[in-house]
Amino acid sequence: MPGLDRAAGRPLHVQVADALRAQIRDHRLPPGSPLDGEIVLQERFGVARSVVRQALSTLVAEGLVERSRGRGSMVAPARQHHRLVQRASGLYAQMAAEGLEVTTEVLSLDEEPAASAEDRWLGGDRVLRLERLRRVDGRPLARIRTALPLPRCAGLTAEELTDASLHEVLTQRFSARPTSGRRQVRAVAADVDLARELETRPGAPLLLLEGRTQDQDGRPLEVFATWHRAEDIAFDVDLEAGPADPSGSPPPSPPPGREGLREAAEQAQLLADRLRELADREP
Repeated sequence: MPGLDRAAGRPLHVQVADALRAQIRDHRLPPGSPLDGEIVLQERFGVARSVVRQALSTLVAEGLVERSRGRGSMVAPARQHHRLVQRASGLYAQMAAEGLEVTTEVLSLDEEPAASAEDRWLGGDRVLRLERLRRVDGRPLARIRTALPLPRCAGLTAEELTDASLHEVLTQRFSARPTSGRRQVRAVAADVDLARELETRPGAPLLLLEGRTQDQDGRPLEVFATWHRAEDIAFDVDLEAGPADPSGSPPPSPPPGREGLREAAEQAQLLADRLRELADREP
């Protein structure tokens, strides 16, 4: 472990907290694992015990560390959120409905040429490109890139989309209510930019949810890609049994889109688990 910089202007307890936080974030200290005792940490960092205690108190306040009498300090268990990916409602609405604190930072909002087939599906030569970072209970969970049709969605501002549900804003501003579309799930590795924004390390497993959404009239409404921290999210899919056939024939298969989504979600979760296993083996 690198030593502390005593010539820096940053307090020693902040540097100790930073070092432990980095180990927690990149899973060198995995969820649920015990931390070394205060005396061991004091010797490792070469600081007073009060410095170690202050650093641990900072991590407890951030929710990264838990302390209990008789057990000492341990890395907080992973907090996994669940998202129903087959529903038209977005991440904001689903997390807020669970009573979680959901915040949204607008990173950029610009008009751009329709550069891809997905953009052109929206029906125009230009799109409104929206880049957002969403946090749940103060922790980064998802990085979202959305394309919206122009001129239909012209006039949207970053202010009205900050800490707000995009779908609610579209419904209120343009009477465009999301009702249908398609979704695709796959596992990917975080690049440098995504790792920085989601506060993880490059190469960490992410779950990428991509799709198109149409409004109540069947008109194209959005094209999006959302990168989720794989350790913090689980994608749930509701399956429906087909009606019974009095002839005794096997029940019909689920609609291809629903079945395909279930298989994609399962495959993505398996890939994410595999990526996480490989990451944990890295020195």
